Amino acid sequence: MKKVVLVRREEPSSSNASSSMTTSIRYAECQKNHAASTGGHSVDGCTEFRPQGAEGSSLALTCAACSCHRNFHRKVVENR
Repeated sequence: MKKVVLVRREEPSSSNASSSMTTSIRYAECQKNHAASTGGHSVDGCTEFRPQGAEGSSLALTCAACSCHRNFHRKVVENR
């Protein structure tokens, strides 16, 4: 079985030591079009990515709610 490694990177947005901003990434609603093969548009209503397995496993890339890959979920970048 192929080993999958996930890296979550938080980097300061500026070199100024007095302001410490980090960037975090989360995955929001699923955007997979389940009716694409028939020419329609239908999404499943999954509102947030929840991994099926522990971080670092292959199941960490599959959503527990809708069984879609993480890439189908909208990526949200948050600066703190």
